[in-house]
Amino acid sequence: MSYKTGCLICGLELTYLSADGKLRCEYCGKSFDADVCCINNHYICDRCHSLEPNGLIEQYCRTTQLKDPHRIAITLMKNPLINMHGPEHHFLVPAALLAAWYNKHKNTVLKDAAIITARRRAEDLKGGVCGSLGACGAAIGTGIFISLITGATPLSREEWRLANLMTSESLKVIAENGGPRCCKRNSFLAIDAAISYLKTHFATELSVENKIICEFAILNPECLGEECCYYGR
Repeated sequence: MSYKTGCLICGLELTYLSADGKLRCEYCGKSFDADVCCINNHYICDRCHSLEPNGLIEQYCRTTQLKDPHRIAITLMKNPLINMHGPEHHFLVPAALLAAWYNKHKNTVLKDAAIITARRRAEDLKGGVCGSLGACGAAIGTGIFISLITGATPLSREEWRLANLMTSESLKVIAENGGPRCCKRNSFLAIDAAISYLKTHFATELSVENKIICEFAILNPECLGEECCYYGR
């Protein structure tokens, strides 16, 4: 569910405090003197309220300490800045994976640099490439992720292979689930493919706290409903 009113994190009513207190922004992690939060103590600063989609994704993924890429992705998807469909998902996928990967390995410096580079690369992908080029941007996002954690270049050997194989495996599972496109479903599928790939090729397991149950079906008129593997399970 995308929350247009109330708390952007959970949708619950905002509470105005009797006096300013130090509140930590859920997206940038900085503390501010503020007098409003929701009843779950979620607070979002004015700067993060006014960011555009990719700026929000970069800010949150550089700040969060979460190690579950799905939880990172879904937290962002619930923000009204992130549309039901759109090219921001091309960046959201590698950013969530990079945040989870580097949080697991406790390397903030490399995380920040990688997320900045991922944004630049993902923004080269136009909206609708899944249909016009036959290559879903979320799947390409997983290739961006592997390219960055391995340091792949066009002249690499093993790193080049790993990045391209990652993209191909993501594309395969997305294609097998069929159209029409759903940026949420394809993002979940791409992240799941990357989690499996890391376990097989890097002997690394990223934590996944809960099974994914899509909260966005009501926003998608082309939703596959019960044919979607994330629908109501």
